[in-house]
Amino acid sequence: MKNIFLFLFLMLLCVSCKRDESMENEISKIDISVAIERFDLAFAHAKPEDLSTLKKAFPFMFSKKYVDSFWIAKMQDTLQLELNKEVEKVYPNLNLVEGEMKNFFQHMKYYFPEFKIPRLVSATSFVDYRNKVIVTDTISLISIDTYLGSDHPFYDGIQKYLAANFTEDQIVVDFASKYAENYIFPKQNKTFLDEMVYFGKQLYFKDVMIPFKTDAEKIGYTEEQLTWSKANEGQIWSYFVENELLFSTDPDLPNRFINPAPFSKFKLVEIDQESPGRIGQYIGWQMVRAYMEKNDVSLKEMLAKNADEIFNKSNFKPEL
Repeated sequence: MKNIFLFLFLMLLCVSCKRDESMENEISKIDISVAIERFDLAFAHAKPEDLSTLKKAFPFMFSKKYVDSFWIAKMQDTLQLELNKEVEKVYPNLNLVEGEMKNFFQHMKYYFPEFKIPRLVSATSFVDYRNKVIVTDTISLISIDTYLGSDHPFYDGIQKYLAANFTEDQIVVDFASKYAENYIFPKQNKTFLDEMVYFGKQLYFKDVMIPFKTDAEKIGYTEEQLTWSKANEGQIWSYFVENELLFSTDPDLPNRFINPAPFSKFKLVEIDQESPGRIGQYIGWQMVRAYMEKNDVSLKEMLAKNADEIFNKSNFKPEL
């Protein structure tokens, strides 16, 4: 009997894999072109007499509240010159990023046919890591100087748990996060469960839109952090349930378990130093995955479900 069940399971798994492979082949045939416009290089190589040409090509990069002398001074600023030099050294081209963005946008077009491919532009931002990517309906910007590598000297004054994701492989991941925000409803982060499910939806969005990325890359963990999270999933869930945190509106919970941090704060010495930050996001992700496995709903439908429904219909209960 066990052999029969194993055979049936393997058959279903094989059918599912073939279906996924067929769908990915279909997505790969979606005809779009993606090219990142290098404003960063254009500005780096420009002379003062080129300013008017630059402003015509990239009008959205020049705030009207600044006169031309401001931009000319910026061209000659020593910090800007150093940024220019380092960016061009690390990114003489953005071929890899363009390939991943094309793959991402093909998935966006497949699941959201109304999606319009934006104009993609790279620029420097004096390492504004709070705005690594900016997304609008028509233009999307990459602050390319926030992706020079986690150990780059420019990031010496930035906490290591943040700088860890200042890498090329996180560019498309950050874009997926930003675009997910436009599709997730409702945005009622009242309880801890609301917070977990919101980010669980965001991470599941990445499962669908950037399947070529590893789970560790999607959530911005190291492989070791992801392994720890998987191994301790049951204990983490028990802690949340036993301490009645799911429906709590304690404003301290996001800082303990949701927001970027070097580790999550269980207030248990033996766990805190081992755990990665944002463990609540990870648990929300697994809950949403469980919900999608057990319910016949589309991605769009799931993104519109409230947290209580996803929780109740996921039957999420990881093993201890």
